[in-house]
Amino acid sequence: MNFSDEGYIIHLRRHGENALIVTLLSREHGKITGYVQGALSKKKLGIFQLGNALSFNAYARLEENMPSLRGVELVKAHAANFMQSPEKLAVLESFCALFDAAVAEKENLEFLAESVDAFFEALDTSQWLNKYALAEFRLLDFLGIGLDLSCCAATGTRENLAFVSPKSGKAVCLDAGLPYADKLFRFPYAVVDKNYAPSLSEVADLLKLTGYFLNKNFFQIHNLQFPNNRATLLEQLNLMHIEGK
Repeated sequence: MNFSDEGYIIHLRRHGENALIVTLLSREHGKITGYVQGALSKKKLGIFQLGNALSFNAYARLEENMPSLRGVELVKAHAANFMQSPEKLAVLESFCALFDAAVAEKENLEFLAESVDAFFEALDTSQWLNKYALAEFRLLDFLGIGLDLSCCAATGTRENLAFVSPKSGKAVCLDAGLPYADKLFRFPYAVVDKNYAPSLSEVADLLKLTGYFLNKNFFQIHNLQFPNNRATLLEQLNLMHIEGK
């Protein structure tokens, strides 16, 4: 096996005195875990940080073997953006833990590539948290547990959709859902309208929705532990502080 690609670092594990086991999300070859010799040298240490985008060559004698990642070069140092903000760092740790746990090795990630790229490219904008929430929503579709937001589950109408049912994962219109509003999720308008600019509270509601369905319909079904970094994300985020930035 021998190929070249680019990807975002989502997991790092020390191996021996100066090597790392590195997991990346790559566009062409999916999630890749490989061995990097000399990664802990002073010269290279800044390269290997969560969130950084790297280019690399992967080599293994046999397909089933862990590849050696060679010729690694930094494409973009996203980690610097996260380190300057505790809120962004919490989101990065959630992103990495969630995608590492949910995505299988070498699984085709073309479906997710656009939303993942959009998240990292939005770090210097006010939309970074919204783009993260949208990436999680896209992950639901990728895992085969996408929600039906096309029409009201109770009436069939496509008008005045205001809620999402936690039981069915389907949209509910305002009239049908209002009596049960405290038991329903808020309808994610940002998901169905790319030009919609959600408020911070709407982004928080979307994160509640995606977290609930990811845990219930994927992690619990597969007897997997929902990543703690994601489970506590909303508690870690100081939303009022973010809103004031």
